[in-house]
Amino acid sequence: MKIKPWYAQLNKPAWAPPAWLFGPVWAVLYFIIAISFSFVVWLALNGAISPWLALPFGLNLIFNAAFAPLQFGLRSNGLAAIDVTLVVVTLVWALVVIHPVLPWVAYANLPYLAWGLFATALQYTITWINRDPASRR
Repeated sequence: MKIKPWYAQLNKPAWAPPAWLFGPVWAVLYFIIAISFSFVVWLALNGAISPWLALPFGLNLIFNAAFAPLQFGLRSNGLAAIDVTLVVVTLVWALVVIHPVLPWVAYANLPYLAWGLFATALQYTITWINRDPASRR
């Protein structure tokens, strides 16, 4: 899937980070996600915590994985905006339910939450300013 030509021609707000920053940020976040989410799933599979506590973590991974195909495969800013909202909603849900049991998991994912909120604002802004195909460069 060719990301750069299509995405590069979209209008973006002045506060959008440079494209090269997304890779390193996501590398750090995926490391945090891999450790903390897998620990929650491992505990749920071993009966140490309720499997229901792992549900929002699983949903979050599904929505997170859906973003790139929606944004860059389908080239749908609108669907990507909805999806990134679901990423944040399921993350907040996950952190709220896990905090009483495993507070470190909630705290470890605060950078993910911060980036998710930023990404949501960015995605909605890009969606809005590119709502008319004639508004593209």
